[in-house]
Amino acid sequence: MRTFLIAAGLACLLVLAICAGCTSSSTPSYSVDSNGILSVTCAPVTTSETVLFTNETYTESQIILHTQTGDVTTYLSYPKDPKAVLLYLPGAGEKISGHAERMVTYAADGYAFMFLDYRGRGGETAGYPFNPNTDYALFENKEWPEYYLTICDVSSAQAMLSTRFGVPVYAVGGSNGGRYAAVAAGVDKNFAGYIGISTADWGVKESVIAQGGSGDILRFAESLEPSTYLPTISPRPVWMFHNATDPIIPFADGQALFATANQPKTFTEFNGDHGINPDVDNRLMALLAQIYGTQA
Repeated sequence: MRTFLIAAGLACLLVLAICAGCTSSSTPSYSVDSNGILSVTCAPVTTSETVLFTNETYTESQIILHTQTGDVTTYLSYPKDPKAVLLYLPGAGEKISGHAERMVTYAADGYAFMFLDYRGRGGETAGYPFNPNTDYALFENKEWPEYYLTICDVSSAQAMLSTRFGVPVYAVGGSNGGRYAAVAAGVDKNFAGYIGISTADWGVKESVIAQGGSGDILRFAESLEPSTYLPTISPRPVWMFHNATDPIIPFADGQALFATANQPKTFTEFNGDHGINPDVDNRLMALLAQIYGTQA
């Protein structure tokens, strides 16, 4: 994103209430400080779960987050006692079917993996594609931009996973999903860390500054950018993966985002082109093994 015009079978159903960043009596709200950092108080949500498959290695479920502004579809794969959870936000065009082998691989290594189909991605969850102009109009009118609602969705998923498993939950994302995941990890301190794959800033702030924008519109643009939040993730880890010949998001843009993070952080060049792949999986599991060990 480089343009931002300054313009206005095994049927099992489980239902439970979760709340991210709030108490049950809280009124949903958001604020953006002078540095462009978003804070949210999210509305409670309920979830319904359908078990799709289970065997000795793992269980796979579809979990729907029922929010006050629409349903959000997720898929969760988990072993009996996961060591940690990877909450994954996919890039454009990624389908859950493309992650079937990955979900088994992580479960076999002792990790739960959730695929969150966020708003406007073009998948099963309703919403409009990333649109800073539309969202800024809502921001000006003191309504909820879809971008901020998505951050609440990710935070709600984190709360549900943390309560369920009692283990660390990492915000993970590829391409566009890596942008949302970075913001969510910065906003919600309950995430154990951030893992970004083939990702970088949107370029919205850069566009606003180039057009001479200031005040509220600049503050809003800053609130969208991953680089606004990466410095705040420390002392939690930031791990980023990028391919040197990425044809979609330039390698240099990924490096520039990584440079904004504080220690501890790791930048890894992987084999492939754009987005998560088996080489990223292997390198990521090696990093996780340094903390959680290998599966016996």
